[in-house]
Amino acid sequence: MFRLSAQRGRTVILAFYPGDETPVCTRQLCDYRDGIDAFAGLGAEVVGISPDDAESHRAFRRHHGLPFTLLSDPGYDAAKLYGCKGMFGMKRGVFIVDSAGLLRYARVETLALFRRHRQELISVLQGLG
Repeated sequence: MFRLSAQRGRTVILAFYPGDETPVCTRQLCDYRDGIDAFAGLGAEVVGISPDDAESHRAFRRHHGLPFTLLSDPGYDAAKLYGCKGMFGMKRGVFIVDSAGLLRYARVETLALFRRHRQELISVLQGLG
């Protein structure tokens, strides 16, 4: 069980995405993987969230060498709280919650083809310091 409140003292990038092994989601999460050192250097950790189950997440992490936590939200409970529940499933969204638990960045995509690139998130994180 993951609780955002238990992450106080750390900045968390919450990345909601529609599904493991889909083209845009794979590019997005591999982009975040490639920026993991920059995120860590700014005190941030990445957490991905999709409706896929734990076994799917394990295979996806292993296949792409993803060094961060992937959470399952099959009932879209977290997605609903963050405005990421769409008519046909999960919308892509990225949120940055700072070490005090304050939401500092929020972006929910209107089209699933769009995604936030790591450099944009790095810029936001640099601005928090």
